[in-house]
Amino acid sequence: MRRSVPGRKPGVPAGVKGDHDDLRGSLPAESAGLVGRRSELADVRQALTRSRLVTLTGLGGVGKTRLAQGVAVSVRRAFPDGVWFVDLAFASDANPPVGDEVDLEPLATIVATELGVRTGAAESAVGHLIDYLLSRQLLLVLDNCEYAIPECSLLVDQLLRACPWLRVLATSREPLSIGGETTCLVAPLSVPDPGQCPDLAEMKSCDSVTLFCERAEAAQPGFRLTEDNRLAVAGVCARVDGLPLAIELAAAWVGTLTPDRILGNLDDRFALLAHGTRPVPARQHTLRACVDWSHDLCTEGERLLWRRLSVFAGGCELDAIEGICAGEELAGPGLLDAVGGLVSRSILVRDDQHGVARYRMLETIRDYGEQRLRAAGEYEVLRRRHRDWFERLAVRARTAWVSEREGHTLNQLRRVHPNIRAAIEYSLTEPGEAGHALRMLVALPWLTWWGLGLFNDGRRWLRSALARAGAPTAVRAQALALGASMALMQADATTQLEQAEEIARQLNDRATLACVDYVRGVRALYANDLSAAEDYFSRAQASLSEKREPDLQLRVLLMRSLTAALSGDPRLASACRAEIEAITGHGHAYYQILGVSAMAKWAMGNVAAAVDHAKTYLRFSRDQHIGDRFAIAWVVEILAWASAAERGYRRAGILLGAAETLVTEAATSFEHHRALAGFHRECVSRVRESLGEAAFTDALREGNDLSYEDILGYALGKDRHQRTSPPGATTTGLTRREREVADLIARGASNKEIASTLVIAQRTAQGHVENIMTKLGFGSRAQIAAWVTAQQPADDTPVR
Repeated sequence: MRRSVPGRKPGVPAGVKGDHDDLRGSLPAESAGLVGRRSELADVRQALTRSRLVTLTGLGGVGKTRLAQGVAVSVRRAFPDGVWFVDLAFASDANPPVGDEVDLEPLATIVATELGVRTGAAESAVGHLIDYLLSRQLLLVLDNCEYAIPECSLLVDQLLRACPWLRVLATSREPLSIGGETTCLVAPLSVPDPGQCPDLAEMKSCDSVTLFCERAEAAQPGFRLTEDNRLAVAGVCARVDGLPLAIELAAAWVGTLTPDRILGNLDDRFALLAHGTRPVPARQHTLRACVDWSHDLCTEGERLLWRRLSVFAGGCELDAIEGICAGEELAGPGLLDAVGGLVSRSILVRDDQHGVARYRMLETIRDYGEQRLRAAGEYEVLRRRHRDWFERLAVRARTAWVSEREGHTLNQLRRVHPNIRAAIEYSLTEPGEAGHALRMLVALPWLTWWGLGLFNDGRRWLRSALARAGAPTAVRAQALALGASMALMQADATTQLEQAEEIARQLNDRATLACVDYVRGVRALYANDLSAAEDYFSRAQASLSEKREPDLQLRVLLMRSLTAALSGDPRLASACRAEIEAITGHGHAYYQILGVSAMAKWAMGNVAAAVDHAKTYLRFSRDQHIGDRFAIAWVVEILAWASAAERGYRRAGILLGAAETLVTEAATSFEHHRALAGFHRECVSRVRESLGEAAFTDALREGNDLSYEDILGYALGKDRHQRTSPPGATTTGLTRREREVADLIARGASNKEIASTLVIAQRTAQGHVENIMTKLGFGSRAQIAAWVTAQQPADDTPVR
């Protein structure tokens, strides 16, 4: 058990300083294997400057221990009395529970033994430990605290209160939860996206790939990342979620299997990764053993929730957990306690998105939970509960998005899309369940499909569901009309619209007949047959006057207003706009339709209004995190037209490239919309002629390369080439670290106290003081203190 990172070597009497340069040889073997983690190392070191207790939390196998060891090596010179490493993996064996009483003596004895502190049989180990640490400036690294959380919490609290120079770095699957604690969640390593076909250079810069290659070379000397194996290696790293332990176990197979074969066998990752070779505790010899270990540490309620949560795809929110996972065995406060327990044990990761608390599992952990769910005989019941819950959500969403909850509903649909996908696909694979898939597909608001660019998926699901659910129902007719609408967006011919009309007439379904007319009107509009488009939209609107369908009614009015604008009928366009405002008010849905309104304004020759509406829509999309690639592509395109009209040709070229990227992501094309494609071609021709072919191509490529966030920023006028100050610089000429040192001097801190507070060597602290004096032209610490005091009223940047 004994593993130390000493400034004082084991066995050296107290007060005798050890050889720092001999530190590496006394670290555990794993410490030399830290791959990547540069930002994490910096974050933890920074956290140690702010807090005397920093706890690294995270899933088993994620690399908490190695990160802690890396931090220990990097800060060792800041602690004159050493950095000491104590493994508590067996602390629970040394301290069996006795009722509710917490006995600190066994744990204190373990720590004291590691530090070389002798304790008598009749004396308090806690007292001896405090006496030893009272005047020493050292870092105590406590590894695997989850084995004795109550004891660790109490002991660390007592030590920190009594020993002013002590700092503690802990690793645990859950926080110690004592005052002054800073927690740092250790995430899996970054993984490449195999779908993006990263090149060899990009792959080599990815931490998970680097780890795989290092371990693969150890298993098969001469192994290298090549063009032939790079995609398979990327796939392996992505398949195991960047989990270091899983990557190492997978790489160990390189001596037997090619990366392609390893990837193929990862469909059952727990079976493939069943043999590990590195010298680690038995609990980590296999991936299953590692996860089993975490499972055994959970309460019965946490285990039950773990397996039930495996039905979710891509995360979930608390209302879904309550609606799907609750039951007699897991309800009310018990359910919330189980959620909190799984989060604290790093089984469940909390990811807040735009103010909404969401929870997710790594895929490896989810697979494990699913196996437990199947073994418990609950899989089918939970999958149906999951499907039914998201089907109800989809049905509610159809009308809610044009109500006072419109913003919440649309954003929720975007967040839960992976679960909706899972629910649809489950219904398509289970005999007799295809009707549920159809109901979900037709219930989802149209912005779900257009906003997320899901035409390919939507059409595939519709074909499958329609083939399995053949009864001529209103839902089937609506699904056929939806399929025809999606086919239209991709310029494909289909007979689905005629089939939808036939069923709707048999059922006298006015709403579906209105939908058929709407799709035909859009088809005529795209073909630039404006007269026919107006006839269809007018007929659809008349049919909807007899039945409230706000989602469809809004679509009809939008397309009719655009048709009127293109036809040169401003009166009709304004009338349609007034009806739209009557339906939406000035809420979320109103802003959603400003993109189409911008097109109408452009068509009527009102460039200023078109730009104003376009930018208002973009700001709304950015602030509300809408992410509607299809609509944003057209809005960015309109801004490109406006820039070209104002002779801003390079900006127009960049915007054209950005819009091209977005419309491709939406799986459609500008050319499908013939009524507006003329504006696009005219802009392209004008910008190419004005810039010249080479400059036009360069501008287009620059727009193609923009990220989604950069597209929004650039379209709204942000200068992409704006210069910023160098990192760490301040207007005074001092770096941020020098400002921190100056602030501590103003508080009367000595060099030793500065070194302790900032977790730096005392010699480094002295160097910062000298640099400050040189830059400011001062000759004493008193002058620095006076300068800091004088700066405070005018300095808006707080200095720690």
